[in-house]
Amino acid sequence: MQKTLTKGDLLTRKISVDHDRTIGFMGEECRVYSTPALLEDIEMTCRDLILAGVAQGEDSVGVTVSLTHMAPTLMGMEVTITAEVTEIEGRKVVLEVTAADSLEQICTCRHQRFVVDVAKTKQRLIAKSAKAHAS
Repeated sequence: MQKTLTKGDLLTRKISVDHDRTIGFMGEECRVYSTPALLEDIEMTCRDLILAGVAQGEDSVGVTVSLTHMAPTLMGMEVTITAEVTEIEGRKVVLEVTAADSLEQICTCRHQRFVVDVAKTKQRLIAKSAKAHAS
């Protein structure tokens, strides 16, 4: 792992809440940003932040998430997601994340990721696949 990833590193991303990111159980006029879509957007923001500071051939995988989705965001609104690296311990990276739409904060999140060597991880996945198919 390169040493360019440091505590305090930030990434802010703006997301437009489109139809695919919403749930519509309250009707089409009340479609809102779904928690699974919010989590995916947070995870990708955190991953991109880490990718900018690790060596070529490394990536990261999610390990834990503690997310509080506090307010709805309507389809068509823009959300700002800000991720900050708060801890680095070996290959473990902890990030604090906030998300807000134009009216209010909608989310807080603590996300832990683990930096992995892509080639080694692929080897482990291929071996696991072979075992699964042999069963």
